Amino acid sequence: MTQFFRAQWTCVSAVAAIAVMLTACGKGQQAVVPAASDKPVAAPVATVNGTPISREAYDFYLKNLLQGKPATDLTAEQKNQVLDDLIRMQLIADQGLKDGLDKDPEISARLQVWRLRVLAEAESQKYLKDKEPTDAELHAEYDTQVAAMDKTEYHARHILVSTKELAEQLTKKIKGGAKFEDVAKAESTDGSKTNGGDLGWFTLARMVKPFGDAVKGLKKGEVTAEPVQTQFGWHIIKLEDTREVTPPPFDQVKNQITNVVIQKKLQAYGDELRKTATIDKKL
Repeated sequence: MTQFFRAQWTCVSAVAAIAVMLTACGKGQQAVVPAASDKPVAAPVATVNGTPISREAYDFYLKNLLQGKPATDLTAEQKNQVLDDLIRMQLIADQGLKDGLDKDPEISARLQVWRLRVLAEAESQKYLKDKEPTDAELHAEYDTQVAAMDKTEYHARHILVSTKELAEQLTKKIKGGAKFEDVAKAESTDGSKTNGGDLGWFTLARMVKPFGDAVKGLKKGEVTAEPVQTQFGWHIIKLEDTREVTPPPFDQVKNQITNVVIQKKLQAYGDELRKTATIDKKL
């Protein structure tokens, strides 16, 4: 069965984020660190040509390199190697600044976008801290998704060619008694030709609209009377069968539902901020 729900929130790569943080720091500036806390600032783990690399930046970088493994598993030598990586990164970043790379329009834009993503992700996590989806919210979203989902799956074959004229000729050939599968293998330009044009089972949401509309209008065993045009070319379609889709149980898709609810909360938060913002679009 096709995917039931899709969450669209994109997270920032932590390792890439720390690289950008360090790159953005010039000589003599303090490196950017994760969100501020009430704890006293620890002494930097290193200073590179006057630029400090903070303990927080080092710990953050190390944590994401380890991907959940405890730092205690590392030897003193391995921890020192991680620090050397940061020092090397700082040296290269400083040289990039000396070379004026931060003035390059593309590099400047990349830095700006990464900074936005890091800050937006941090603010999103802060906003959601006390807004964990409730069971009522999750079940309501599940019911909404189930009501909107396509309850029917279709099994179809198709033949894809580049011109309407050829598609019409092949349609006449099939109506004259030629096997659809044989014509597909001989004439179709689609990868499904090796299977006689078989597309397997699918919901209409997976197909471009002209194709889906044509499939929906067919009866089992019927072939489209006229070729169907999409951005891919001209299609001859045969509907093999249909079947009803049973929605997955709530517990099976709870994680996906949770992501959808969280995404909607963030969307609403952004919309609320937009109401009081001064925005001047130039596009």
